[in-house]
Amino acid sequence: MEKEKYYITTAIAYTSAKPHIGNIYEIVLTDAIARFKRAQGYDVYFQTGTDEHGQKIEDYASKNNTQPKEYVDNIAGIIRGLFDLMNVSYDGFVRTTDVSHKEEVQKIFKKLFEQDDLYKGFYEGWYCKACESFYSDTQVTEEGICPECGAKITRQKEETYFFRMSKYQERLVKHIEENPNFIQPESRKNEMVQNFLKEPLYDLAVSRTSFKWGIPVDFDPEHVIYVWIDALTNYITGLGYDVDGNHAETFNHYWPADVHVIGKDILRFHTIYWPILLMALDVELPKQIFGHPWLLVGDGKMSKSKGNVLYVDDLAAVFGVDPVRYLMLHEMPYDRDGTLSYELMIERINTDLANITGNLVNRTISMVNKYFDGTITHNSSGADIDTELLTMTETLVSKVENKMKTLHVAQALDEVIKLFRRCNKYIDETEPWALAKNEDDAERLQTVLYNLLDAIRVGAIVLQSFIPETAEKILNQINVEDRQLDDAKGARSYPLNNKVVEKPDIIFHRLDVKETLEKFEPEEEIVGIEEVNEVNFEEFKKIEMVVAQVKKVEAHPNADKLYVLQLDAGNQDVQVVSGLVAHYSPEELLNKKVVLVKNLKPVKLRGVLSSGMVLAANDKENFELLFVDKIKNGTLIS
Repeated sequence: MEKEKYYITTAIAYTSAKPHIGNIYEIVLTDAIARFKRAQGYDVYFQTGTDEHGQKIEDYASKNNTQPKEYVDNIAGIIRGLFDLMNVSYDGFVRTTDVSHKEEVQKIFKKLFEQDDLYKGFYEGWYCKACESFYSDTQVTEEGICPECGAKITRQKEETYFFRMSKYQERLVKHIEENPNFIQPESRKNEMVQNFLKEPLYDLAVSRTSFKWGIPVDFDPEHVIYVWIDALTNYITGLGYDVDGNHAETFNHYWPADVHVIGKDILRFHTIYWPILLMALDVELPKQIFGHPWLLVGDGKMSKSKGNVLYVDDLAAVFGVDPVRYLMLHEMPYDRDGTLSYELMIERINTDLANITGNLVNRTISMVNKYFDGTITHNSSGADIDTELLTMTETLVSKVENKMKTLHVAQALDEVIKLFRRCNKYIDETEPWALAKNEDDAERLQTVLYNLLDAIRVGAIVLQSFIPETAEKILNQINVEDRQLDDAKGARSYPLNNKVVEKPDIIFHRLDVKETLEKFEPEEEIVGIEEVNEVNFEEFKKIEMVVAQVKKVEAHPNADKLYVLQLDAGNQDVQVVSGLVAHYSPEELLNKKVVLVKNLKPVKLRGVLSSGMVLAANDKENFELLFVDKIKNGTLIS
């Protein structure tokens, strides 16, 4: 029997900088859904990728003295590395710089123009570089401020191709009305209908002439194709869509998408622009677009300017990969923003993972070894006190399936924790240590431990979709070979005469709050000269200052305000991280000779080693490096 197909996508990640945990949340969420669908027996295709064109990329590359392709290659590698770190099981990874994607986008643009869906004109109005969006005067309530993100916006006028949105508006409204699950959650659908579709849609600018880093319009090369056609079409080009109808078998098999998983901030582009584009191409619409909420830190959205950005690799280095996956999946409600803080993360790991899950596995295996040499041989002495636990075990999969059907992932994961919490309560109720004191209770003790092992087995099989490494560890320790989701359904089936490991490994360690918080204390960013106390001459002589020449300037991969400088200090090269982005362009620094504190103790600044400091003067109104143009590299300053 042929498996039912299931095609799921994330929004493709923008290659402007290393993504924070809020960006990575989306792909881990989608990964959990894809894994669970595979476990249910679906033929799953899970696609993600990177969005690599646009003015911001061109500006970032210029700022970092590199070419756009070289810049996006680096960031795309970082993004893919983070996805792999978090054990994301994607099947397809699209880059919008892929030749196949670029060629198909050009053909799509030409088709739209030839069928009169596009026309050339001039755009004049507000433009937000941060959002890469145009806004009319009526949309901008505060002059010069983006209505979406709050960034500064500018007035622009340039020639562009426009997409006739209004031509398809009525058809889109009808589709939304006839397909109530097309936009989820319900609140997102209401927002789109009320805020955008009640009034006539503006025609959409879909090309640019003010920058060059994009896919050229092949019949009008002064224009590059804008993000709304370039990036959005990845969902079909990645499957092998061809505008002439010569589709790859992958496209014929998997399209339409079952669900696009996206952030709520790009919902308008996916629920209005994307469906209209597909209508114009005469391509079937996706079945559902799910706009997930934001993952917040403290009381606000993550932003580098706010200094509240969290990165998954930093968190995983302290907590481990699966605990970070668990935190992202469990702490995000279905239709409202979730909040993380270091304290909350530590508490959740200590309760749900260490106390409830890890402690249960450890206690159960230890008792099976202590009382029965690691093997349960009987399961024949039931009691009324067992009923609730047995029911929860037997119905776990159906409960999780019902939650996952509507993409309530956090609630699905919580069903497993509820079962494990009930197991711990069951241990307190049945008191195995008391049963072990009486030979007449030996079979009853075996039944109690069997019930626990089976509940752990079922829970761990379900957890494979959410925290796969942990699930594998648990199943290995209780020695379970049959790990399919179907093996966790219905009546008890933990195999009798199965030997658990002799000594269980600790699944999750409890975290000391103070020690763990100290690991996340921010390292001080060196910007210019810091205020110091008085020093005597002997102490001052310890400072080694030399003339050094800037040979290379790169953007810091994890901090917008920092450069990574490579300096020629005469007889050695020195790497320095310095907060000069706001004051100097890379071109203004390259080949300049500066004063380097050479023997400063090395320190990592946002994950990059800095082995010195360049001297500057800063009176709060002006900032200036100390340049030494005519002195030989390596000369000691005294």
